[in-house]
Amino acid sequence: MKTAIIYATTHGTTEKVALKMKELAGSENTFLFNLKEGSPFDINAFDAIIVGGSVHAGMLQKRVKDFCKEHTLELLQKPLGLFLCGMNEPEYEAQMEKNFPEILRQHSTAMETLGGEFLFDKMNFFQKLIVKKISGISESMHKINDEKIHEFISGMKLINQN
Repeated sequence: MKTAIIYATTHGTTEKVALKMKELAGSENTFLFNLKEGSPFDINAFDAIIVGGSVHAGMLQKRVKDFCKEHTLELLQKPLGLFLCGMNEPEYEAQMEKNFPEILRQHSTAMETLGGEFLFDKMNFFQKLIVKKISGISESMHKINDEKIHEFISGMKLINQN
């Protein structure tokens, strides 16, 4: 199944997750599109679509929200996976509801928050200050959930599609 993984990343965590998904789904038929790079592609050329991004202060990147809004009709025609990367585990479900339209959430084959990272070495002063104040964390932390990534790709029925 030819699959597009469409994402936005701020500090690189979502890209790591997207690469792991591509590896699990089979690199030959899985293609990554970073919305920040503005890679032109035809959504209709793919059999399945995965869309995701990272959550900062409860909000998903605008590029991802805009993509979902602009392509809702096309996304509703294909198997769809929605994912978030974030560190606020108690708010995972609320963040999913807040950041993806209900119609896409209901249509999705797989939907999950896959963990995240605080990468202090990639944050500016203001970002570090906010993270410290909100989370109490003052150093880099890695909580990407490989098991959930595997379950997500399995839910999309994409495992071993090389």
